[in-house]
Amino acid sequence: MFLIELPAHSAQEVIKLDLKDNHQFAENIIAKNMEIENPVLETESESTKNPSVFQETIQKNEQDKAETQVQTQDRSGIADYDPTMGGTSPKFFLFNAITKAANDVYKLEIERTDVPSQLLKDQLTFKVNKGPLDSIHIWSAYQMNFSTNVPERGDTDSKFDVGLINILIDGNFKGGKENFRIMLDPTHRSSHPDFMQPFFQDLYIESHRIPHHTILVGNSRPGVGIEGAQSPYTLAFINRSQISRNLANIRKFGVRLRGDYSLMDYDLGIYSSSTNFTSFFPGHEFDAWMNVKPLGKTDGKYGKLVTGAGIQSGEKHGTSYYLTGVYAGYDYKKFWSKFEYARANGSNGGSGLTDNRSQGLFVTLGYHLTKKLEILARYDQFDPDRSIRNNNQKEFTLGTNYYLKGQALKLIFNYVYCQNDNKVDSHRLMMGTQIVL
Repeated sequence: MFLIELPAHSAQEVIKLDLKDNHQFAENIIAKNMEIENPVLETESESTKNPSVFQETIQKNEQDKAETQVQTQDRSGIADYDPTMGGTSPKFFLFNAITKAANDVYKLEIERTDVPSQLLKDQLTFKVNKGPLDSIHIWSAYQMNFSTNVPERGDTDSKFDVGLINILIDGNFKGGKENFRIMLDPTHRSSHPDFMQPFFQDLYIESHRIPHHTILVGNSRPGVGIEGAQSPYTLAFINRSQISRNLANIRKFGVRLRGDYSLMDYDLGIYSSSTNFTSFFPGHEFDAWMNVKPLGKTDGKYGKLVTGAGIQSGEKHGTSYYLTGVYAGYDYKKFWSKFEYARANGSNGGSGLTDNRSQGLFVTLGYHLTKKLEILARYDQFDPDRSIRNNNQKEFTLGTNYYLKGQALKLIFNYVYCQNDNKVDSHRLMMGTQIVL
């Protein structure tokens, strides 16, 4: 005979076991464990002798559970939500994650407007523990606008336009010397019937192993002009200037070298003259642009002054094109300005391949009334063919930007007076928004 002590709810209990009967030993151990692990179950003396008491206990437990569910639903508005879990209930992981992200976005403060920014950068950046990648950042950008065109003679035309939908994947390799970008563009374009050709936009790998330099291989936006190579997420107006949208604003596949120093920077590239992967290698293109920054070592005490110039030379399907451009920009505290001029003997930009001899210029002035409110003005002139007289196109634009969360969330208003030598003049009102997640 052995004495074995087992833990009970209130005190230690002693079980007397006769080892002569192995079956009795096992059954007693199992029965006692069931009693300990299931305290709700009645003992034999209470349940078997009085079944009505056992049934009443079950009914009371079910009633208490139903009342608890009703009270919880009344407090949260969601059935089965348990506020005592501290927001960690697995059933509501997505609900809690969305609530926390919305609260983080509400508290987010972004003051800079000269660089792209994202609302959910922290939430959508993921650390990679295995493999060659160190981290991946998935984000997206949306631009929408509503415009009303009022010609001085004719009917008014209004439309809503989704100007841009971009899905981007940025990745950093281990070691911090290389990174890549994949940008998908599912934006509908009535002028481009083939959906897949412009679907892949940015598609490149960068290396930063040389100090002050970046080597890029892949599909990217060539450095033709300042605004033509500018990110769409930092544009001051809804539309680019005429020289930028006609002579640049296109992506090509190639190799480019970019250098950045305190007093100068430059961008050199050799590309295929194909755009949007329409053909394999219809010709070559060479781009070169250099900026000089005379105030680069003054830490902004006298503002920021940049002057630049560049060329583009290429051939596609037997058609040669050549472009030159100059730029000047000055920023001082809340004020900034830009001037750019371009002259082309044939071009292969946003308006397609052409042998037209075109030229144009724009001047933009901007002022930040507050950290969030900015006012703008731009004079924009473009001659699509210098061999034809009286075909200049001029645009006078007044604009306002309200930066709720920097460039990640902003509201835009533009008024444009379009003056054309060979077309009816018109007035255009545009209201837009930009959201970068």
